[in-house]
Amino acid sequence: MSAVPQSDQPVLLREDRDGICTLTFNRPQQMNLLTGEMLSALQNEFDRLRNDPSTRVVVLAATGKGFSAGHDLKEIKALKELPKIEALFNRCSRMMQTIPALPQPVIAKVQGVAAAAGCQLVAQCDLAIAAEGTKFVTSGVTWGFFCSTPGVAVGRNLQRKHAMEMLLTGEPISAQRAMEWGLVNRVVPAGELDAEVQKLAATIAAKPPATVAAGKRAFYQQMDLGLEQAYALASGVISASFAHDEGRAGMDAFIEKRPPPKH
Repeated sequence: MSAVPQSDQPVLLREDRDGICTLTFNRPQQMNLLTGEMLSALQNEFDRLRNDPSTRVVVLAATGKGFSAGHDLKEIKALKELPKIEALFNRCSRMMQTIPALPQPVIAKVQGVAAAAGCQLVAQCDLAIAAEGTKFVTSGVTWGFFCSTPGVAVGRNLQRKHAMEMLLTGEPISAQRAMEWGLVNRVVPAGELDAEVQKLAATIAAKPPATVAAGKRAFYQQMDLGLEQAYALASGVISASFAHDEGRAGMDAFIEKRPPPKH
């Protein structure tokens, strides 16, 4: 029997066990890009989880070699017009803001690469565990579209100069450096990633859920004042950069596997 084509499989898988909900990106051949379809699937699940008392912890995972390579540049290029690009980034920003608003802690389980909006997603999660060898990068600046929206989450987790180094150079950092800089909680051998995430999730799932929910809510209220305003600004900036000539040229080069344009 032939395998089911990837296009016929759900973009996002859900498994519930012992109070832990695992949401798994299921587009490995596309490096689990955060397409409009993927954003909608994530938003739908998060909206369901808001009022799901049976779920104590959420784990974000991914099939294949990489966690997520970020947005789909082919999709953004096809949108062409600034209002349509802004609408996509507004949807992404809404999804990202839903994570700290959930009553359940959210753990990112990261392997391979977390790039641009994929790195943003790791930063936006409450906790993150990475496999050794994982790379984290906000590479938009290299291609003509500064990673403004990733910068909101990255800038709230890393010290300012570390965040700016990632955003201004577009160079990848190792999992070990990501831990040192505060992007992830711990780094483990790839073979131990499942067990380590399960152990952390189970530890939190055993805690009183109302206490955890209230504590999480209060933590972000006092730490992240102005998050919505920050995302509104950053969404406008990154959308404009994709619509700009530099961004269009960079997308063409990236999609066609050419070196980035020189500026």
